[in-house]
Amino acid sequence: MQLVKTQRDTLLRPLQIVSGIVERRHTLPILANILIRKDGEKVSFLSTDIEVQITTHANVGSGGEVGATTVAARKLLDILRALPDSGDVSLSLANKRMTVQSGKSRFALQTLAAEEFPTVAQAEHYNAKVTLPQKTLKHLFNMVHFAMAQQDIRYYLNGLLLVVDGKNVIAVATDGHRLAFCQVETEQDFQRQEVIIPRKTILELQRLLEDLDNPVDLEIANNQVKLSFADIELISKLVEGKFPDYTRVIPKGYKNNFTIDRQTLLHALQRAAIMTSDKFKGVRCIIAPGSLKISSTNADQEEAVEELEIDYGGDAVDIGFNVTYLLDVLNNLKSDNVNIALGDANSSALITVPENTDFKYVVMPMRI
Repeated sequence: MQLVKTQRDTLLRPLQIVSGIVERRHTLPILANILIRKDGEKVSFLSTDIEVQITTHANVGSGGEVGATTVAARKLLDILRALPDSGDVSLSLANKRMTVQSGKSRFALQTLAAEEFPTVAQAEHYNAKVTLPQKTLKHLFNMVHFAMAQQDIRYYLNGLLLVVDGKNVIAVATDGHRLAFCQVETEQDFQRQEVIIPRKTILELQRLLEDLDNPVDLEIANNQVKLSFADIELISKLVEGKFPDYTRVIPKGYKNNFTIDRQTLLHALQRAAIMTSDKFKGVRCIIAPGSLKISSTNADQEEAVEELEIDYGGDAVDIGFNVTYLLDVLNNLKSDNVNIALGDANSSALITVPENTDFKYVVMPMRI
């Protein structure tokens, strides 16, 4: 049975969309495959790792037959990438083998039955639906994703908190040492909903979402979210658990604050970071009227010192930070300046963007 006949690049795009979540090693061998369903001209491509499922469609079918099979995602993708850019590719199915043909190149791949492929069941009822431009949702995720925990025993930190409340859509991430908060206002009005979206899903969405005004529909159920945009549908299970109360973590009323050029601070911290070690990433910041002094040392008694002039007339503060946490936020912000507010050496610092209350970044101090 002929499944697909089209140009290489036309087939490559849907395969690249769905193959991002496919694990190379899995307890279920079939999860290394993608499910290809054909109904006349319309062909759907589906992948899942049981937690996340991505589906996309393309009009690349050949012949009027209806059929379905599963084939190794990585092998099929690698074959297509290695074929010449121009030229047609055909996929056909016979005797439980898929043949990939292009010009005088031919590959025969093993398949597994489509009926054995475990798909994620869609929720029967979604509590809320949010429609945003793709670039707005991508911006929300970009502003906080770097603060998500990785493999933390507190599993609810290994993801991103998404809150819809009134007209606001809020994204929050924390690993217990720093917290990033970003919100956007919409035309819609919502009852408050809070869900924790897994880390893997967020990273995949950052890959798939584009900087376009085209809409993305985000639907929230008790145990999953569904996002539909362009010709892509992504369903993800949610992380269960109680996310920390971010409103209590964000400091208020700090009197010591100054505004500094983001690039100047970023470059000074990058230079100071050279003298830190893999085990200890601490930098010392001494803030005094008119000046910011950044220093770092390592076990070999090597030292880096950076001095910057700042417009500051507050108290002298001598405080230490993990330099990676500062570099993460400065690399992800696009503003010319950042505002840094401080309490004392034992209090968290608050980094914001001048004239913008939609973004906040809290970083805990460390002993130097």
